[in-house]
Amino acid sequence: MPATEIDTSLLETTARRVRRRVVTMSHVGRAPHLGSALSCVDLLVSAYFAAMDIDPNRADDPQRDRLILSKGHAAAALYAVLAERGFFPDIWLDEYAVNGGRLPEQPAPGCAPGVEAATGSLGHGLPIGAGMALAGRIQKQDYHVFVVLSDGECNEGSVWEAAMFAPAQQLGNLTAVIDDNQWQATGRSADIMALQPLADKWRAFGWRAVEIDGHDHHAIASVMAETKSTQGNEPTAIIARTVKGKGVSFMEDDNNWHYRVPNEEELNAAMKELAA
Repeated sequence: MPATEIDTSLLETTARRVRRRVVTMSHVGRAPHLGSALSCVDLLVSAYFAAMDIDPNRADDPQRDRLILSKGHAAAALYAVLAERGFFPDIWLDEYAVNGGRLPEQPAPGCAPGVEAATGSLGHGLPIGAGMALAGRIQKQDYHVFVVLSDGECNEGSVWEAAMFAPAQQLGNLTAVIDDNQWQATGRSADIMALQPLADKWRAFGWRAVEIDGHDHHAIASVMAETKSTQGNEPTAIIARTVKGKGVSFMEDDNNWHYRVPNEEELNAAMKELAA
């Protein structure tokens, strides 16, 4: 989509609505990982509403663009975006993390239309995405594959095996989007592993690397669209600087919300902040 056609006001409104749903889903399902879900909402909204070539009525179209949420613990954000985009009814969100419900706490194969792969065991999404991209090239199909990873997930060796494989296979139809919120489960990412300079690491592995504000819908949608329209032989890594818990002031950059679940009072306070 050309930059002039990106409706950022629509994307921002949609993202706010998605965040309300995500916080509510966490409260009702008693499911954690809320901070991780909120940090990637803008990335998912920009992808599904501005960049990707998809049809919710044909979720299994062989020509569709694909998105894999490799950081599967943030599944609430993916489910909420898919429902908002029309892949399945909103009422399904009430079954998130409920025993016997349609939407498990981490994505499961075939659990809902639009869910491309089972993820959550970190480090698997990029290898799966690379395989999908290679299949598209072999079959001469034009679809693009996006994989959303966390910065902490880049600790995993399998990520870097896929990072070496993709340029070797000239997978220009593959884009890795790193949700760089600077946190992982037990502390600051920089205190646990020497990830930075992250963009330079991806470049050293043969990727085109772009650094953006991960909450700027225009920047996200523009670079995703550019990646699709100009794809050559280089895969692209988008390093998206984000804030864990984005959108709710008392959750932002607070790693306690990796495991905490909002109580009734916190839910109401969050809803007030996220009111349209």
